[in-house]
Amino acid sequence: MYLNKAMIYGNLTRDPELKSLPSGMQVCSFSLATNRVYKDRDGARQEQTDYHNIVVFGRQAETVNQYLKKGSGALVEGRLQTRSWEKDGQKQYRTEIIADRVQFGVRVGSSAPNGDAPATAPKDAAPQDGAPEYPEEDINPEDIPF
Repeated sequence: MYLNKAMIYGNLTRDPELKSLPSGMQVCSFSLATNRVYKDRDGARQEQTDYHNIVVFGRQAETVNQYLKKGSGALVEGRLQTRSWEKDGQKQYRTEIIADRVQFGVRVGSSAPNGDAPATAPKDAAPQDGAPEYPEEDINPEDIPF
């Protein structure tokens, strides 16, 4: 049995582009940026950003185009696919995540349901809705018991 599954959470780097195929099916493409923070050999903190091309089809493509915009957070589940074509005699490649499911993250500039207060809580506020409380210091992998 083989498995081709991708799950990423990141922020849109550009507004989604919606197009129609000749068959009439909607297709939406956008890209997500994911960040990784790590310490190098010298113990210096490093940050790396990766960019992922996402393609969504059908009704979900219309929904993504309607509600997401540059800077929005999104969780994407899907499969990896690499396309190739020839341009000016050169072979071109593009690896994309073909999304099966897109969940929207926290809306950029959103406010509380009544519109009175900002949705962001102060740093010292307790987590809401059973959300886990994460430590502020970095976790040392050697401290994990397994």
